[in-house]
Amino acid sequence: MIPGTDLLAALSVPAYMTDSENRLAFYNDAAAELWQCRPPCGEPLSAGPMRLFMPNGVPLAPEEWPTARLLRDGELPPTVELYAQRRDGSRFSAVPHPSLLRDENGRVIGTVNLLIDVPHSGQGDIEAARLAAIVASSDDVIISKNLDGVITSWNAAATRVFGYEPEEMVGQSILKIIPPELHSEEQQILAKLKRGERISHYDTVRMTKGGQRVDISLTVSPLRDRHGRIVGASKVARDVTERKRSEALQRLLFDELNHRVKNTLAIVTALASQSLLKTSSPEEFAESFTGRVEALARAHDLLMLGQMRGTTLADLVHEQVILAGGARIYADGPRVDLDPQAVVQIGLVLHELATNARKYGALSTPKGRLNITWAHMADREREVVIHWRESGVPNMRPPQARGFGTTLIERTTQAFGGRATIEFRPGGLACDLQLQLRDDPSPPALRLPPSNGRRLAAPPHTVPNLEGRRILVVDDELVIAMDLEARLSGLGCIVIGPAATAAAAIALIGSEEIDAALVDANLGGHRVDDVAASLAQRHIPFAFVTGYGPEALPDTFRHVPVVAKPINVAQLNETLAALAASIKR
Repeated sequence: MIPGTDLLAALSVPAYMTDSENRLAFYNDAAAELWQCRPPCGEPLSAGPMRLFMPNGVPLAPEEWPTARLLRDGELPPTVELYAQRRDGSRFSAVPHPSLLRDENGRVIGTVNLLIDVPHSGQGDIEAARLAAIVASSDDVIISKNLDGVITSWNAAATRVFGYEPEEMVGQSILKIIPPELHSEEQQILAKLKRGERISHYDTVRMTKGGQRVDISLTVSPLRDRHGRIVGASKVARDVTERKRSEALQRLLFDELNHRVKNTLAIVTALASQSLLKTSSPEEFAESFTGRVEALARAHDLLMLGQMRGTTLADLVHEQVILAGGARIYADGPRVDLDPQAVVQIGLVLHELATNARKYGALSTPKGRLNITWAHMADREREVVIHWRESGVPNMRPPQARGFGTTLIERTTQAFGGRATIEFRPGGLACDLQLQLRDDPSPPALRLPPSNGRRLAAPPHTVPNLEGRRILVVDDELVIAMDLEARLSGLGCIVIGPAATAAAAIALIGSEEIDAALVDANLGGHRVDDVAASLAQRHIPFAFVTGYGPEALPDTFRHVPVVAKPINVAQLNETLAALAASIKR
């Protein structure tokens, strides 16, 4: 038996003794009254009359109990007010005052601990319990810290968002979850707290246990003790990662919608220009232009049904051809998925073939028949050949003049890395279209950096002197590229390209003599940083042509002039004049 029990038994202050293994060895009546039980001696203290908690509600591990720390470290732990939970679940608060017990040889044989009860009103306990329950169950991260930035509480939501358990974070610096480049932000927060300022909602970034960055909305408020002194801070944070993603997606969708609308208007403008070049009367122009715009609209209807991801070749053939011909048309082939750009470009090709069939070919005569079949080439899924066969057409003859439709068909297949074979046979037209489609039919995600594009200054309504100049055209919208080519040729330029991909453009830059370039700022959903860099390395002046506007420009080329789609002829001429003035040779 540990000596000194008679003195402790006479005390009115709760007191108990432990042995050197921190097992309960003795307690007085005041302790039993405080605990509201009489536990047997000899059992571990932590398994006995109570459980201990830090003031912030975090359970205190048995090895961190004051008597356990004193036995382990030989030094008195800091004197702090602790909360204790009785066996029946009720709680009380007390300040422990432990001391070591030694035998006559100075050997530690146990501890004696006095518990000074800290009385609170019943309403205060109820309110504290209510607040603790709110903090524990909140979906928001709630963390408290002292004025040195050391974490003193950590709720379940903090564990869910950041991945750390309370025992991993309580006692640690808050900098553990703050990215290194934002450490100065924490110093500013602490300085404001010491002045008693509250920091309202602001968005920032924190780090999880796994190293991921989390977007949060943060509010910081000072914590005061019972005397009104600021002793720390509470932080309430909400994970806004999904909100940030939604906002970014919304911005992206608006940018993409803006691009698609402007690009479509540019295509319509180019169709009008090209249709006008190949017609001899206003009536003929109105008919051809209207038909092409309607074909463009049908292609976009299919894209809307497919949520702008694309459609199949079978659906495109049905919309552009079969609806106009009924039972006299046979179409068959394997499933071929087309991306949005291919839907528009191949749709226009099918429209040109169908229009010719209705005017002069198989669909212009009751006995005419049209077979459309397609197949993969050499077992390569993304290489496709479309066979267009008309029959039952008497006295079929080749046209006397080459029209826009024929040029569009040939240039489209070339843009897709293939070729077109057109034969006017005695019984009807035979056409084979070889196409090499993109490996990934879904459009890639766009990443649009902030930028400030500008236009080169030039006198208004300038007609540039570009006679003999070699101008590279880079644009993946074939009709737009054809229209640019026609306009440049009309100014006396020699057009290089057009190139529909970055790889093709870079190859031309490396192999051709080029004086200046017009570059679409986005090719198939991909930025053109490498193309711009290749032009800059060779000191070739260039301008961007884009439906996105200046925000889609590569970061290092924000000074480059921008021609907006749909293309304004006056603006294009002004930009070309400025480019011509900067050509060095």
